[in-house]
Order: sequence, then C-alpha cells, then structure tokens
Amino acid sequence: MSAATANGRRPRILISPDLETRATRRGPLLDVVAVDRPYVARVLEEGGTPIIAPIGLDDDAVADLIGVADGLLLTGGDFDVDPALFGEAPLPELGTLKPARTALEVSLLRAAVARGLPVLGVCGGMQLMNVVRGGSLWQDLPSQRPSPVAHSQVQTKDQPGHGVRIMDDTLLRRLCGEELLGVNSTHHQAIKAVGRDLVACAVADDGLVEAIVDPSLPFFLGVQWHPESMFEGAHRAIYRGLIRAAAERMGDTSRHVR
Repeated sequence: MSAATANGRRPRILISPDLETRATRRGPLLDVVAVDRPYVARVLEEGGTPIIAPIGLDDDAVADLIGVADGLLLTGGDFDVDPALFGEAPLPELGTLKPARTALEVSLLRAAVARGLPVLGVCGGMQLMNVVRGGSLWQDLPSQRPSPVAHSQVQTKDQPGHGVRIMDDTLLRRLCGEELLGVNSTHHQAIKAVGRDLVACAVADDGLVEAIVDPSLPFFLGVQWHPESMFEGAHRAIYRGLIRAAAERMGDTSRHVR
C-alpha cells in the first residue's frame, strides 16, 4: 500500500526508540537504541517511511527532526512512566524507569503537537500522552486496582488477552469500524485520571481506559494495546489511519500548525 502524496514522497513517521544495555562478546556493556520490528513493519506496510529518533537530543535537534517528520509514533516498552511527572511518590511495585527515553518522548510529543503532526501512542506511549496532558496513572494495577480482567497476559502479543468496547462517533471507531475488539494486554500501569482535552474512546470490561483521543485535533490517538502485533484488519487500520493523516497534512501543512 502506498500513501505517497502528489509530490511522490511517502509520509515520514518519527518513531521513539528504546534504550537497552546489552552485553558484548568482549565484555563491556553497550547502550543500544532499538525499536521493535513490528512498529517499523506496520509503518512500511501502510505506505510510510519510518525514521528512528536517537536518544539524547537537545531541543534544537528535536525541532530539526520534527521539522522533517510528517507524523509521530510513541512506542511502548518494558519500563514505567515516572510518577513524579503526575505528582505522586513511587510505590514499591513501580517498575524500571528510563529517564532519558521519557525525556526525549516528552520533547518529541510537545514539538509534534506544536507543529500539528498526527500522533499515535502505543501502550506506554499512550500513558505518556495522558501524563503530558496533566492526567495520572495507576502505578501498579495488580495492587492498586485488582480486576478479573488479565491486563498482563501470558500468551504472546499476537493473541488477544481481553476485549474492549470502542465508543461511537470517535476517531478510533471510525478507523476500526467495530464496537467490540479483542486486544492484547501487556501492561501493569494504566490511565487513572484522563488528561485535559482528552476523551476515553475505548474501555475494557472492568472499565479501565484502553484508548484516548483529543477530538479537537486531526489525529491525536493513544491505545493501551499493541496493534502492530495483531493481524486483524481493525488493528492494522490504526496504523493506516496514522499514515493517511500524515499524508493529508503533507498536502496542507499550514492548516494544522499552531
């Protein structure tokens, strides 16, 4: 599938990376900037060009990258959002923090919104979108909000762990075309209070917020699950929507820039 615009260029999607420490054969540990392949694969399949953002950028470098991007994808990962960002002390159950990654993603998100870029947040990316808008998170669902719904599934991410209900007349419903959707679930943090100007557009059977949207913007969407790891058309449609929104913005950059 191609989302190339009239000038022949594919939409460029800036992807936030993870920062991992890996052992090498010769002994020293190596810091590695990495992105899980499914994120890149979905962007490519839907007609976009993925660009991986390096960690450690200053404000000028962030502005340069955002200036050449047409959309932003905030990825998930095996780490937590620092509760200091939403005014809470850390609980003992809080997981690993990655301050450098979180700082980069906050900068990318703010710059992307200021430039009018479409934004998709996945899992932890959605949680950060909520926090940047003044919302809060459950730091640890099992201890703070016990539920019969398994929000950290044992099966692989290509299999659904539970269902969600998508609200009528929302961007997510228009993209997926379905009210009920099976999703994977691999998180222990989640949205507690929804941030300003955001609307919960999908919930799990236990009422937990599973997706958020800013209806005042052309495309500002976060989902708690990993649609890039699912194979149903409704999940792929989320990435298709991001690429299409980026292509539309390429054709009219002045209309969305604040």
